[in-house]
Amino acid sequence: MPDAVATHHAHRAAARGERLPAAEAPYYLPIRDEVTLFATCFEQKLPILLKGPTGAGKSRFVEHMAWKLGRPLITVACHDDLSASDLTGRYLIQGSETVWTDGPLTRAARIGAICYLDELVEARQDTTVVVHPLTDDRRILPIEKTGELIEAAPGFLLVASYNPGYQRAIKDLKPSTRQRFVTIEFDFPPPRIEAQIVMHEGGVDKATARSLVEIAEKVRHLRDQGLPEGPGTRLLVTAARLIAKGVSPRDACHSAITHALSDDPDLLAAIDDVISALL
Repeated sequence: MPDAVATHHAHRAAARGERLPAAEAPYYLPIRDEVTLFATCFEQKLPILLKGPTGAGKSRFVEHMAWKLGRPLITVACHDDLSASDLTGRYLIQGSETVWTDGPLTRAARIGAICYLDELVEARQDTTVVVHPLTDDRRILPIEKTGELIEAAPGFLLVASYNPGYQRAIKDLKPSTRQRFVTIEFDFPPPRIEAQIVMHEGGVDKATARSLVEIAEKVRHLRDQGLPEGPGTRLLVTAARLIAKGVSPRDACHSAITHALSDDPDLLAAIDDVISALL
């Protein structure tokens, strides 16, 4: 019966966009002092900005820390059309009534969850200012449409991620937003740690994991030739999973790495040359 109750609560939480702490910690290998720094920010109620390239482990790190701190996690994938109402909530028609429905940011503030705004820079600047009152000593969220002023419950933490590789003059965080966060910088793990991650998550042996990491290191240098961004650890894990299920290493890398990085014929050829040389 307890398992059934737990499953019921998990399903209801998922329907609301929440992720409850799992029975086991999401797999994550610390690289520097990011775990201690995150925990200290949580204790001091300081919002956090995770800065780093795609696939470097930012989202997994947040999941790991939510588990470690015992807090529900609500994730918002930010995009160009994300409005303030998408974050705070809106009135919806239910039957013959008009009912207010909390958005993910409001819900997180009410229940004391970690609210993770993934790729905050993708949201419009007039939307990101909504988080400002929650990022200083006030820790409040004014709901203009209802006239309510929500004080963030204990345990609430605002976390955002940001990929500086996608910066453009018209697509960057305003200083008034960026300076409200404690920044934790991410990069791809050192080869030894990255190989351990690929082994664990991809289900391959040590030699295969090391080969995939070596490929990634070489391909990341192609940024000098116009590659927008090198392969993240996530892509290596995807290739490893294909290999673990019987796909040939060359085909797995071609499908999971090469074509995930570019459509440019010259870059595709250069990436495949690296793969052929190392496999």
